[in-house]
Amino acid sequence: MERSSLTLGIEEEYLIVDRETRDLVAEPEAGFLEDCRDAVGDQVTTEFLQCQVEVGTRPHPGVAEAVGELRALRAAVAAAAGEYGYAVIAASTHPFATWRRQSHTRKERYDGLWNDMGAAAWRMLICGMHIHAGIEDDDVRIDMMNQVSYFLPHMLALSCSSPYWEGSDTQLASYRLTVFDALPRTGLPDRLDSFSEFRRLVDHLVTAGCIEDGTKLWWDVRPSARFPTLEQRVTDVCPRLPDVAALAALYQSLLAFLHRLRAQNQRWRIYPATLIRENRWRAQRYGAEGKLIDHGQRKMVPFADLIEELIEFVAGDAAALGCAEELAGLRRILADGTSAHRQRRAYAAAREAGEDDAGALRHVVDTLIGEFLAE
Repeated sequence: MERSSLTLGIEEEYLIVDRETRDLVAEPEAGFLEDCRDAVGDQVTTEFLQCQVEVGTRPHPGVAEAVGELRALRAAVAAAAGEYGYAVIAASTHPFATWRRQSHTRKERYDGLWNDMGAAAWRMLICGMHIHAGIEDDDVRIDMMNQVSYFLPHMLALSCSSPYWEGSDTQLASYRLTVFDALPRTGLPDRLDSFSEFRRLVDHLVTAGCIEDGTKLWWDVRPSARFPTLEQRVTDVCPRLPDVAALAALYQSLLAFLHRLRAQNQRWRIYPATLIRENRWRAQRYGAEGKLIDHGQRKMVPFADLIEELIEFVAGDAAALGCAEELAGLRRILADGTSAHRQRRAYAAAREAGEDDAGALRHVVDTLIGEFLAE
């Protein structure tokens, strides 16, 4: 697939923290969001909870351009936050904040979620990263969704940034999905044969009165309801921009690889959802430090070995797309650890230095603040 036909757009959700307490700002001053919008316009929006903010890039032909704009968006939000004594972190959960103390954003869509879904929605104190890849042909978009689902656990494992929940180490690398999966219509997508079948599925739910439109399908990967894109949604948000670039390169290169197979009348084998869910759980639990099942071999394989194999699969496609350097960043994630691993290291270092539990968790927040604009 040519570089010009597989555009990328990246959306990220952030948490707003108080510089002094490192706790979440439950109700930021109105001027904060206004200042963000003065800087970047409609590319920054509110999120479900008032302590959150979302940014989204425009479509770009490649990873470098998309991440370059994302860097500018992060800088604008961080600058606006600084004027109010706030800071911004890109982590899928806050290390010690509690959902009961947060306020949801007063907006018709969010009011509906708050009222309709009860505590499943109330405790949605989580953030994610979504990557859109442009695929104009509707049926090809569905075919790519079916095939790329195999690799969603790999992307999740590389992105994990939510080990803590309300001050406790959950022993999971991505606790975010534990919270998100309480909502309906989440998880792996249905295997579908065509875009028409997808439309019938959405129309069925709309006609029955369950949802208003396709945006209420919260699958790990889905055809966007607004754009001709395939949107992956399984990943945690990454504190460091180079990690975002590596994951965007992997997603774009994987789709190019699968499209190349399709052009040769080949395809990646479609495995039962139960098998993919097993790897999804293992990625959620252990992150990049564990093992996943190589379903072709029917055995557990160290995650690092699987990623090396994956890099080999898509290396040519990454080179053609101009993102080989960013793809190589996957090895850095494996060497340094995901954010979940780094957060635990920061906590352990603070405890060894004599901090109590609360102080160590605040130190984790400081680490996340420091990584927000780091290269």
